[in-house]
Amino acid sequence: MVTTDPSRPIGIFDSGLGGLTVARAVIDHLPRESIVYYGDNGRYPYGTKPLADVHRYATEIIDHLLADGVKLVVVGCNSASSALWRLGRPKLPVPLVTVINPPAQTAVRLTRNGRIGVIGTPATIESGQYEEAIALTRRPVEVVSEACPDFVRFVETGETTGPQVMEAARNYLEPMKRAGVDTLILGCTHYPLLSATIQYVMGPDVLLVSSAEETAKDVYTVLVANDMLSANAEASYEFRTSGDEHEFQRLGHRFLGPEIATVKRHPLG
Repeated sequence: MVTTDPSRPIGIFDSGLGGLTVARAVIDHLPRESIVYYGDNGRYPYGTKPLADVHRYATEIIDHLLADGVKLVVVGCNSASSALWRLGRPKLPVPLVTVINPPAQTAVRLTRNGRIGVIGTPATIESGQYEEAIALTRRPVEVVSEACPDFVRFVETGETTGPQVMEAARNYLEPMKRAGVDTLILGCTHYPLLSATIQYVMGPDVLLVSSAEETAKDVYTVLVANDMLSANAEASYEFRTSGDEHEFQRLGHRFLGPEIATVKRHPLG
């Protein structure tokens, strides 16, 4: 049964581990909030799949989270957010937060020269959703976009440093450097885990905008606006995956921390 009881958990989902960056930011900003996290590792990656398939996966997971009575759903995946944008967001009895608008608005506010870069999965970049979100601000800015499909693979296998990661970053980010962007949106929740490499390649003067961090701030705003902030003395965290629960826990510990005590395998579809 769906409820907006403030003590109920927040539901967060992603194609795999990337959404843990959103969960980490939510935990840091809202330590009293309980979380149910679903990582669809069994069907990852989303970014190279047709939008119709990603839309179906997303709606299945949303239904799964609603069945647990979450008070708010966070789409912690840019590809899923893009699919819901293009093919229709379901009508839900609870608020839905996606990861597109918050970083787009922040990047427009922060840019100094009016040139904004966006990197993401092929599905996210092809959807053009970031360009649309930025256009809605009605600010005269130029947007340069680039798909970086290998970045997700690196993160999902725990490879966040090394020569292969650096070489891929140099290749993917060269258009951004040539265009002279001064603000770069990390348009995939996996990418903050590569932010050191991305910052090194782009240089210290380029501002990186994390979709995970900005989404967590949006979650806070939505909870306050709907009078749904939790008063729990102690938060609880539950993690589920459609893939290998042991591998999820091993890598999840590295990316999120000790909050991942156990992981349950729960395939959908």
